[in-house]
Amino acid sequence: MSNRYISGVGTALPLLRMERAAAVKALKFSGLGGRGAGFRAFSSWDEDAVTLAVEAARTLGTGVGAVTFASTSAPFTERSHATLLSEALSLPATVRTNDVAGSRRSAISALIQALLGTETGLVVAGEARTVPAGNPLHLAYGDGGAAVRVGDEGAARLIGHASLSQDFIDLYASREHPSPYAYEERFVRETAVAQIIVPTIKRACASAGIEPARISFAAVHEPVSGCWRDIAKAAGLTAPNVAADVSLAAGDLGAAHVLFAFALACHKAKPGDLILLAGFGSGCDALIVEMTATMPGAQAADEMLATGLATSDTLRFLSLSGALNLDWGVRSEFEQKAQATAIERYGRDMIGFIGGRDSRGNVQFPKSRIPVHPDGDGPEALEDVRLADLPAKLISVTADRLNFSPDPPFWFGLVQFENGARLMMEFTDALAEGFKVGDKVRMQLRIKSHDKRRGFRTYFWKAAPFKRPSMNNNAEG
Repeated sequence: MSNRYISGVGTALPLLRMERAAAVKALKFSGLGGRGAGFRAFSSWDEDAVTLAVEAARTLGTGVGAVTFASTSAPFTERSHATLLSEALSLPATVRTNDVAGSRRSAISALIQALLGTETGLVVAGEARTVPAGNPLHLAYGDGGAAVRVGDEGAARLIGHASLSQDFIDLYASREHPSPYAYEERFVRETAVAQIIVPTIKRACASAGIEPARISFAAVHEPVSGCWRDIAKAAGLTAPNVAADVSLAAGDLGAAHVLFAFALACHKAKPGDLILLAGFGSGCDALIVEMTATMPGAQAADEMLATGLATSDTLRFLSLSGALNLDWGVRSEFEQKAQATAIERYGRDMIGFIGGRDSRGNVQFPKSRIPVHPDGDGPEALEDVRLADLPAKLISVTADRLNFSPDPPFWFGLVQFENGARLMMEFTDALAEGFKVGDKVRMQLRIKSHDKRRGFRTYFWKAAPFKRPSMNNNAEG
Protein backbone atom coordinates (compact mmCIF):
# COMPACT_ATOMS: atom_id res chain seq x y z
CA MET A 1 0.00 0.00 0.00
CA SER A 2 1.27 3.46 -0.95
CA ASN A 3 2.46 5.40 2.12
CA ARG A 4 0.53 8.55 1.23
CA TYR A 5 -1.38 11.01 3.38
CA ILE A 6 -4.17 13.54 3.47
CA SER A 7 -2.58 16.66 4.96
CA GLY A 8 -5.45 19.13 5.09
CA VAL A 9 -9.17 19.60 4.49
CA GLY A 10 -11.39 22.53 3.54
CA THR A 11 -15.15 22.98 3.45
CA ALA A 12 -17.68 25.54 2.24
CA LEU A 13 -21.43 26.03 2.49
CA PRO A 14 -23.55 28.94 1.28
CA LEU A 15 -24.72 31.32 3.98
CA LEU A 16 -28.40 30.59 3.33
CA ARG A 17 -30.26 27.59 4.82
CA MET A 18 -33.85 26.79 3.97
CA GLU A 19 -35.97 25.32 6.77
CA ARG A 20 -37.25 22.18 5.12
CA ALA A 21 -40.38 22.14 7.26
CA ALA A 22 -41.38 25.58 5.94
CA ALA A 23 -40.86 24.50 2.33
CA VAL A 24 -42.88 21.33 2.84
CA LYS A 25 -45.66 23.37 4.44
CA ALA A 26 -45.75 25.71 1.45
CA LEU A 27 -46.28 22.68 -0.81
CA LYS A 28 -48.76 21.01 1.52
CA PHE A 29 -51.66 21.50 -0.91
CA SER A 30 -49.86 19.36 -3.49
CA GLY A 31 -48.56 16.56 -1.29
CA LEU A 32 -45.14 17.09 -2.93
CA GLY A 33 -41.80 18.31 -1.67
CA GLY A 34 -40.24 15.50 0.33
CA ARG A 35 -39.23 15.27 3.97
CA GLY A 36 -39.32 18.23 6.33
CA ALA A 37 -36.52 17.67 8.86
CA GLY A 38 -33.44 19.87 9.09
CA PHE A 39 -32.12 22.45 6.64
CA ARG A 40 -31.14 22.71 3.01
CA ALA A 41 -28.06 24.84 2.18
CA PHE A 42 -28.75 26.84 -0.99
CA SER A 43 -26.69 29.21 -3.07
CA SER A 44 -27.27 32.87 -3.62
CA TRP A 45 -27.58 34.04 -7.22
CA ASP A 46 -23.83 34.70 -7.44
CA GLU A 47 -22.68 31.27 -6.19
CA ASP A 48 -22.18 28.05 -8.10
CA ALA A 49 -20.12 24.86 -7.99
CA VAL A 50 -16.95 26.78 -8.89
CA THR A 51 -17.22 29.51 -6.24
CA LEU A 52 -18.04 26.99 -3.52
CA ALA A 53 -15.09 24.83 -4.54
CA VAL A 54 -12.74 27.83 -4.45
CA GLU A 55 -13.96 28.78 -0.97
CA ALA A 56 -13.31 25.23 0.25
CA ALA A 57 -9.81 25.04 -1.26
CA ARG A 58 -8.43 28.52 -0.62
CA THR A 59 -6.30 27.55 2.41
CA LEU A 60 -4.81 24.41 0.84
CA GLY A 61 -3.23 25.43 -2.45
CA THR A 62 0.35 26.45 -1.63
CA GLY A 63 2.96 24.21 -3.21
CA VAL A 64 0.65 21.78 -5.02
CA GLY A 65 1.52 20.24 -8.37
CA ALA A 66 -1.96 19.18 -9.49
CA VAL A 67 -5.59 20.21 -9.04
CA THR A 68 -8.56 17.94 -9.72
CA PHE A 69 -12.07 19.39 -9.70
CA ALA A 70 -15.09 17.11 -9.24
CA SER A 71 -18.73 18.06 -9.80
CA THR A 72 -21.98 16.92 -11.37
CA SER A 73 -23.31 20.50 -11.61
CA ALA A 74 -20.39 22.57 -12.90
CA PRO A 75 -21.60 25.30 -15.29
CA PHE A 76 -19.44 24.63 -18.37
CA THR A 77 -19.17 21.61 -20.64
CA GLU A 78 -16.31 23.08 -22.71
CA ARG A 79 -14.18 25.08 -20.28
CA SER A 80 -11.95 23.70 -17.54
CA HIS A 81 -13.27 24.44 -14.07
CA ALA A 82 -10.07 23.10 -12.49
CA THR A 83 -8.15 25.74 -14.43
CA LEU A 84 -10.52 28.46 -13.21
CA LEU A 85 -10.04 27.18 -9.66
CA SER A 86 -6.27 27.12 -10.04
CA GLU A 87 -6.24 30.73 -11.23
CA ALA A 88 -8.60 31.81 -8.44
CA LEU A 89 -6.10 30.35 -5.95
CA SER A 90 -3.24 32.12 -7.78
CA LEU A 91 -1.42 28.85 -8.41
CA PRO A 92 1.36 28.74 -11.02
CA ALA A 93 0.25 28.18 -14.60
CA THR A 94 2.43 25.04 -14.63
CA VAL A 95 0.10 23.23 -12.19
CA ARG A 96 -1.66 20.30 -13.85
CA THR A 97 -5.46 20.60 -13.86
CA ASN A 98 -8.15 18.04 -14.49
CA ASP A 99 -11.95 17.93 -14.33
CA VAL A 100 -13.86 14.77 -13.34
CA ALA A 101 -17.63 14.34 -13.48
CA GLY A 102 -20.41 11.96 -14.43
CA SER A 103 -20.90 10.48 -10.95
CA ARG A 104 -21.43 11.54 -7.34
CA ARG A 105 -18.40 9.42 -6.40
CA SER A 106 -16.10 11.27 -8.81
CA ALA A 107 -14.32 13.14 -6.01
CA ILE A 108 -13.60 9.93 -4.07
CA SER A 109 -12.38 8.25 -7.25
CA ALA A 110 -10.05 11.19 -7.80
CA LEU A 111 -8.90 11.04 -4.17
CA ILE A 112 -7.88 7.39 -4.51
CA GLN A 113 -5.97 8.22 -7.69
CA ALA A 114 -4.18 11.08 -5.91
CA LEU A 115 -3.29 8.90 -2.93
CA LEU A 116 -1.88 6.26 -5.25
CA GLY A 117 0.18 8.88 -7.09
CA THR A 118 3.43 10.62 -6.28
CA GLU A 119 2.83 14.38 -6.20
CA THR A 120 1.29 16.89 -3.83
CA GLY A 121 -2.14 17.77 -5.10
CA LEU A 122 -5.63 19.04 -4.38
CA VAL A 123 -8.90 17.19 -4.90
CA VAL A 124 -11.72 19.72 -4.80
CA ALA A 125 -15.47 19.24 -5.24
CA GLY A 126 -18.32 21.72 -5.62
CA GLU A 127 -22.04 21.29 -6.21
CA ALA A 128 -25.03 23.58 -6.81
CA ARG A 129 -27.59 21.31 -8.44
CA THR A 130 -30.83 22.68 -9.90
CA VAL A 131 -34.00 20.66 -9.27
CA PRO A 132 -37.66 21.58 -9.99
CA ALA A 133 -39.84 22.45 -7.01
CA GLY A 134 -41.94 19.51 -5.92
CA ASN A 135 -39.23 16.98 -6.71
CA PRO A 136 -38.18 15.48 -3.34
CA LEU A 137 -34.54 15.95 -4.34
CA HIS A 138 -35.05 19.72 -4.35
CA LEU A 139 -35.09 19.65 -0.56
CA ALA A 140 -32.88 16.58 -0.08
CA TYR A 141 -30.01 18.13 -2.03
CA GLY A 142 -27.75 20.86 -0.69
CA ASP A 143 -25.11 23.14 -2.19
CA GLY A 144 -21.54 23.07 -0.93
CA GLY A 145 -17.87 22.45 -1.53
CA ALA A 146 -15.07 20.43 0.02
CA ALA A 147 -11.38 19.90 -0.62
CA VAL A 148 -8.50 17.71 0.53
CA ARG A 149 -4.77 18.08 0.11
CA VAL A 150 -2.73 14.94 -0.62
CA GLY A 151 1.01 14.42 -0.19
CA ASP A 152 3.82 12.33 1.27
CA GLU A 153 3.13 13.43 4.83
CA GLY A 154 0.09 14.56 6.74
CA ALA A 155 -2.56 13.70 9.31
CA ALA A 156 -4.39 10.73 7.75
CA ARG A 157 -2.58 7.79 6.10
CA LEU A 158 -4.14 5.60 3.42
CA ILE A 159 -4.17 1.96 4.58
CA GLY A 160 -6.68 0.31 2.24
CA HIS A 161 -9.04 0.88 -0.67
CA ALA A 162 -11.39 -0.88 -3.09
CA SER A 163 -13.53 0.05 -6.09
CA LEU A 164 -16.52 -1.38 -7.93
CA SER A 165 -17.85 0.00 -11.21
CA GLN A 166 -21.45 -0.83 -12.13
CA ASP A 167 -23.88 1.00 -14.38
CA PHE A 168 -26.54 1.03 -11.70
CA ILE A 169 -29.14 3.70 -12.44
CA ASP A 170 -30.63 4.93 -9.20
CA LEU A 171 -31.00 8.38 -10.74
CA TYR A 172 -29.71 10.15 -13.80
CA ALA A 173 -29.56 13.55 -15.47
CA SER A 174 -28.75 14.25 -19.11
CA ARG A 175 -28.51 17.10 -21.61
CA GLU A 176 -32.05 16.29 -22.74
CA HIS A 177 -33.30 15.91 -19.14
CA PRO A 178 -31.05 18.05 -16.92
CA SER A 179 -33.25 17.63 -13.85
CA PRO A 180 -32.42 14.45 -11.90
CA TYR A 181 -34.78 11.55 -12.55
CA ALA A 182 -34.87 9.12 -9.63
CA TYR A 183 -36.06 5.51 -9.56
CA GLU A 184 -38.07 3.74 -6.86
CA GLU A 185 -36.41 3.94 -3.43
CA ARG A 186 -36.94 0.33 -2.40
CA PHE A 187 -35.27 -0.94 -5.57
CA VAL A 188 -32.36 1.45 -5.05
CA ARG A 189 -31.95 0.61 -1.38
CA GLU A 190 -32.00 -3.17 -1.78
CA THR A 191 -29.74 -3.30 -4.83
CA ALA A 192 -27.20 -0.64 -3.91
CA VAL A 193 -26.65 -1.85 -0.36
CA ALA A 194 -26.32 -5.58 -1.03
CA GLN A 195 -24.64 -5.59 -4.44
CA ILE A 196 -22.50 -2.46 -4.51
CA ILE A 197 -21.73 -0.65 -1.26
CA VAL A 198 -21.32 -3.49 1.24
CA PRO A 199 -19.08 -5.66 -0.99
CA THR A 200 -16.84 -2.66 -1.72
CA ILE A 201 -16.51 -1.75 1.97
CA LYS A 202 -15.64 -5.34 2.85
CA ARG A 203 -12.94 -5.43 0.17
CA ALA A 204 -11.50 -2.13 1.39
CA CYS A 205 -11.29 -3.54 4.93
CA ALA A 206 -9.59 -6.65 3.59
CA SER A 207 -7.15 -4.45 1.67
CA ALA A 208 -6.33 -2.63 4.93
CA GLY A 209 -6.06 -5.90 6.86
CA ILE A 210 -8.63 -4.86 9.46
CA GLU A 211 -12.00 -6.01 10.73
CA PRO A 212 -14.87 -3.58 9.90
CA ALA A 213 -15.65 -3.19 13.60
CA ARG A 214 -12.29 -1.42 14.07
CA ILE A 215 -13.48 1.59 12.08
CA SER A 216 -14.21 4.55 14.36
CA PHE A 217 -16.05 6.90 11.99
CA ALA A 218 -17.65 6.55 8.56
CA ALA A 219 -18.22 9.08 5.80
CA VAL A 220 -20.40 7.04 3.47
CA HIS A 221 -22.70 8.45 0.80
CA GLU A 222 -26.07 6.77 1.24
CA PRO A 223 -27.98 6.20 -2.03
CA VAL A 224 -31.26 6.72 -0.12
CA SER A 225 -31.67 8.42 3.25
CA GLY A 226 -31.73 5.94 6.12
CA CYS A 227 -29.63 3.22 4.47
CA TRP A 228 -26.82 3.32 7.01
CA ARG A 229 -28.34 0.84 9.45
CA ASP A 230 -28.63 -1.78 6.70
CA ILE A 231 -25.13 -1.03 5.38
CA ALA A 232 -23.53 -1.19 8.83
CA LYS A 233 -25.29 -4.44 9.77
CA ALA A 234 -24.38 -6.20 6.52
CA ALA A 235 -20.76 -4.96 6.55
CA GLY A 236 -20.11 -5.55 10.27
CA LEU A 237 -19.63 -1.86 11.05
CA THR A 238 -20.38 -0.20 14.37
CA ALA A 239 -19.17 3.33 13.52
CA PRO A 240 -21.56 6.28 13.14
CA ASN A 241 -21.98 7.68 9.64
CA VAL A 242 -21.04 11.37 9.84
CA ALA A 243 -22.39 11.88 6.30
CA ALA A 244 -25.92 11.64 7.74
CA ASP A 245 -25.20 14.70 9.91
CA VAL A 246 -24.30 16.68 6.79
CA SER A 247 -27.50 15.58 5.05
CA LEU A 248 -29.65 16.74 7.96
CA ALA A 249 -27.95 20.09 8.51
CA ALA A 250 -27.19 21.07 4.89
CA GLY A 251 -28.38 18.41 2.44
CA ASP A 252 -26.83 15.87 0.10
CA LEU A 253 -23.80 17.70 -1.32
CA GLY A 254 -23.28 15.37 -4.29
CA ALA A 255 -19.64 14.94 -5.25
CA ALA A 256 -18.60 17.09 -2.26
CA HIS A 257 -20.62 15.12 0.30
CA VAL A 258 -18.12 12.47 1.40
CA LEU A 259 -15.20 14.91 1.49
CA PHE A 260 -17.22 17.28 3.68
CA ALA A 261 -18.25 14.41 5.97
CA PHE A 262 -14.64 13.24 6.13
CA ALA A 263 -13.59 16.69 7.37
CA LEU A 264 -16.19 16.44 10.14
CA ALA A 265 -15.03 12.94 11.02
CA CYS A 266 -11.45 14.21 11.30
CA HIS A 267 -12.62 16.80 13.82
CA LYS A 268 -14.17 14.05 15.94
CA ALA A 269 -11.31 11.55 15.55
CA LYS A 270 -8.08 11.19 17.47
CA PRO A 271 -4.72 9.73 16.37
CA GLY A 272 -5.04 5.97 15.84
CA ASP A 273 -8.71 6.11 14.80
CA LEU A 274 -9.71 4.63 11.45
CA ILE A 275 -12.08 6.48 9.11
CA LEU A 276 -13.98 4.88 6.23
CA LEU A 277 -14.81 7.00 3.17
CA ALA A 278 -17.16 5.61 0.53
CA GLY A 279 -18.53 7.40 -2.51
CA PHE A 280 -21.55 6.04 -4.36
CA GLY A 281 -22.75 6.54 -7.94
CA SER A 282 -22.37 4.18 -10.91
CA GLY A 283 -20.58 1.91 -8.46
CA CYS A 284 -18.64 2.59 -5.30
CA ASP A 285 -15.17 3.67 -4.20
CA ALA A 286 -14.11 3.05 -0.62
CA LEU A 287 -10.92 3.87 1.23
CA ILE A 288 -9.75 3.60 4.81
CA VAL A 289 -7.37 6.04 6.45
CA GLU A 290 -5.67 6.03 9.83
CA MET A 291 -5.49 9.30 11.72
CA THR A 292 -1.91 10.12 12.68
CA ALA A 293 -2.31 13.72 13.90
CA THR A 294 -4.80 16.57 14.19
CA MET A 295 -6.15 17.39 10.73
CA PRO A 296 -5.68 21.03 9.62
CA GLY A 297 -9.03 22.53 8.63
CA ALA A 298 -11.18 19.93 10.40
CA GLN A 299 -12.45 22.25 13.13
CA ALA A 300 -13.51 24.78 10.50
CA ALA A 301 -15.75 22.11 8.96
CA ASP A 302 -17.65 21.76 12.21
CA GLU A 303 -17.97 25.54 12.44
CA MET A 304 -19.13 25.75 8.82
CA LEU A 305 -21.99 23.37 9.53
CA ALA A 306 -22.98 25.26 12.69
CA THR A 307 -23.14 28.72 11.05
CA GLY A 308 -25.45 30.17 8.45
CA LEU A 309 -28.62 32.19 7.97
CA ALA A 310 -31.81 30.18 8.40
CA THR A 311 -34.85 31.25 6.40
CA SER A 312 -38.46 30.19 5.99
CA ASP A 313 -38.95 32.43 2.94
CA THR A 314 -39.98 29.78 0.42
CA LEU A 315 -40.34 32.15 -2.54
CA ARG A 316 -36.83 33.50 -2.05
CA PHE A 317 -35.55 29.92 -1.83
CA LEU A 318 -37.38 28.88 -5.01
CA SER A 319 -36.10 31.92 -6.90
CA LEU A 320 -32.45 31.67 -5.83
CA SER A 321 -32.31 27.89 -6.28
CA GLY A 322 -33.51 28.21 -9.86
CA ALA A 323 -36.89 26.53 -9.35
CA LEU A 324 -38.90 29.72 -9.99
CA ASN A 325 -38.26 32.13 -12.85
CA LEU A 326 -39.48 35.57 -11.80
CA ASP A 327 -40.12 38.41 -14.26
CA TRP A 328 -37.73 41.10 -13.02
CA GLY A 329 -38.88 43.72 -15.53
CA VAL A 330 -36.96 46.07 -17.79
CA ARG A 331 -34.11 46.73 -15.34
CA SER A 332 -32.96 43.14 -15.80
CA GLU A 333 -32.86 43.46 -19.61
CA PHE A 334 -29.22 44.21 -20.28
CA GLU A 335 -26.43 42.42 -22.12
CA GLN A 336 -23.47 41.10 -20.12
CA LYS A 337 -21.36 39.65 -22.90
CA ALA A 338 -17.79 38.91 -21.80
CA GLN A 339 -14.97 39.32 -24.29
CA ALA A 340 -12.44 36.51 -24.60
CA THR A 341 -9.75 39.07 -25.45
CA ALA A 342 -10.31 40.95 -22.18
CA ILE A 343 -10.25 37.71 -20.19
CA GLU A 344 -6.99 36.72 -21.88
CA ARG A 345 -5.36 40.06 -20.99
CA TYR A 346 -6.70 40.55 -17.48
CA GLY A 347 -8.44 37.34 -16.46
CA ARG A 348 -5.67 35.87 -14.31
CA ASP A 349 -5.31 39.07 -12.28
CA MET A 350 -9.09 39.41 -11.99
CA ILE A 351 -9.98 35.92 -10.80
CA GLY A 352 -6.84 35.74 -8.64
CA PHE A 353 -7.48 39.27 -7.30
CA ILE A 354 -3.90 40.32 -8.00
CA GLY A 355 -3.14 43.99 -7.53
CA GLY A 356 0.19 45.77 -7.74
CA ARG A 357 2.60 47.57 -5.38
CA ASP A 358 4.67 50.42 -6.79
CA SER A 359 8.19 51.46 -5.78
CA ARG A 360 6.79 53.81 -3.11
CA GLY A 361 4.78 51.02 -1.45
CA ASN A 362 1.35 52.08 -2.72
CA VAL A 363 -0.96 49.13 -3.52
CA GLN A 364 -3.61 49.43 -6.20
CA PHE A 365 -6.12 47.34 -8.14
CA PRO A 366 -6.19 46.95 -11.03
CA LYS A 367 -2.57 47.27 -12.04
CA SER A 368 -1.61 49.94 -14.55
CA ARG A 369 1.48 51.00 -16.50
CA ILE A 370 1.71 54.22 -14.53
CA PRO A 371 1.01 53.83 -10.79
CA VAL A 372 -2.08 55.55 -9.36
CA HIS A 373 -0.11 57.68 -6.92
CA PRO A 374 0.10 61.48 -6.45
CA ASP A 375 3.87 61.35 -6.94
CA GLY A 376 3.81 58.94 -9.88
CA ASP A 377 6.19 60.13 -12.58
CA GLY A 378 6.07 57.48 -15.28
CA PRO A 379 5.67 53.81 -16.17
CA GLU A 380 7.10 51.18 -13.84
CA ALA A 381 6.69 47.47 -13.19
CA LEU A 382 4.41 46.74 -10.21
CA GLU A 383 4.99 43.95 -7.73
CA ASP A 384 2.13 41.41 -7.62
CA VAL A 385 0.00 41.57 -4.46
CA ARG A 386 -2.87 39.16 -3.84
CA LEU A 387 -5.79 40.91 -2.14
CA ALA A 388 -8.18 37.94 -1.85
CA ASP A 389 -6.86 36.77 1.50
CA LEU A 390 -6.37 40.14 3.22
CA PRO A 391 -8.68 41.56 5.93
CA ALA A 392 -10.56 44.71 4.98
CA LYS A 393 -13.22 47.11 6.25
CA LEU A 394 -15.97 49.18 4.66
CA ILE A 395 -15.37 52.89 4.08
CA SER A 396 -18.70 53.62 2.37
CA VAL A 397 -21.94 51.66 1.92
CA THR A 398 -24.83 51.95 -0.53
CA ALA A 399 -27.96 49.78 -0.73
CA ASP A 400 -29.36 50.33 -4.25
CA ARG A 401 -32.85 49.14 -5.27
CA LEU A 402 -32.72 50.72 -8.73
CA ASN A 403 -29.78 48.66 -9.98
CA PHE A 404 -30.98 45.14 -10.82
CA SER A 405 -30.09 42.31 -8.45
CA PRO A 406 -31.73 38.86 -8.31
CA ASP A 407 -31.62 39.22 -4.49
CA PRO A 408 -32.17 42.94 -3.81
CA PRO A 409 -30.94 45.33 -2.69
CA PHE A 410 -27.71 45.67 -4.66
CA TRP A 411 -25.00 46.40 -2.04
CA PHE A 412 -21.75 48.16 -2.95
CA GLY A 413 -19.23 50.63 -1.57
CA LEU A 414 -15.60 51.45 -0.93
CA VAL A 415 -13.43 48.79 0.69
CA GLN A 416 -10.17 49.55 2.51
CA PHE A 417 -7.61 46.72 2.72
CA GLU A 418 -5.10 46.55 5.56
CA ASN A 419 -2.18 47.06 3.12
CA GLY A 420 -3.59 50.42 1.99
CA ALA A 421 -5.40 49.37 -1.16
CA ARG A 422 -8.88 50.85 -1.72
CA LEU A 423 -11.43 49.52 -4.14
CA MET A 424 -15.09 50.11 -5.07
CA MET A 425 -16.66 46.65 -4.76
CA GLU A 426 -19.94 44.76 -4.61
CA PHE A 427 -20.99 43.22 -1.29
CA THR A 428 -22.62 39.83 -0.84
CA ASP A 429 -24.27 37.67 1.85
CA ALA A 430 -25.97 40.59 3.58
CA LEU A 431 -27.36 39.70 6.99
CA ALA A 432 -30.67 41.02 8.31
CA GLU A 433 -29.00 44.21 9.57
CA GLY A 434 -27.25 44.82 6.24
CA PHE A 435 -23.84 46.49 6.02
CA LYS A 436 -22.51 49.64 7.70
CA VAL A 437 -19.36 51.75 7.55
CA GLY A 438 -16.57 50.21 9.60
CA ASP A 439 -17.70 46.60 9.19
CA LYS A 440 -14.90 44.05 8.87
CA VAL A 441 -15.27 42.01 5.68
CA ARG A 442 -13.56 39.13 3.93
CA MET A 443 -13.26 38.46 0.23
CA GLN A 444 -15.19 35.67 -1.51
CA LEU A 445 -15.10 34.66 -5.17
CA ARG A 446 -18.54 35.09 -6.71
CA ILE A 447 -20.22 35.29 -10.10
CA LYS A 448 -19.69 38.80 -11.45
CA SER A 449 -21.82 38.56 -14.58
CA HIS A 450 -24.09 35.89 -16.03
CA ASP A 451 -24.77 36.08 -19.76
CA LYS A 452 -27.80 33.80 -19.90
CA ARG A 453 -28.25 34.29 -23.63
CA ARG A 454 -24.86 32.70 -24.32
CA GLY A 455 -24.58 30.58 -21.19
CA PHE A 456 -21.40 32.28 -20.02
CA ARG A 457 -20.39 33.59 -16.60
CA THR A 458 -17.46 35.58 -15.29
CA TYR A 459 -16.11 35.68 -11.74
CA PHE A 460 -14.70 38.29 -9.39
CA TRP A 461 -14.31 38.81 -5.65
CA LYS A 462 -16.90 40.48 -3.44
CA ALA A 463 -16.91 41.65 0.17
CA ALA A 464 -18.81 39.41 2.61
CA PRO A 465 -19.37 39.69 6.38
CA PHE A 466 -16.23 38.71 8.27
CA LYS A 467 -18.11 36.26 10.52
CA ARG A 468 -21.11 34.05 9.81
CA PRO A 469 -23.95 33.95 12.38
CA SER A 470 -24.64 30.85 14.45
CA MET A 471 -27.53 28.70 13.26
CA ASN A 472 -28.76 28.59 16.86
CA ASN A 473 -29.24 32.35 17.09
CA ASN A 474 -30.92 33.46 13.89
CA ALA A 475 -33.89 32.96 11.63
CA GLU A 476 -35.48 35.23 9.08
CA GLY A 477 -38.91 35.08 7.57
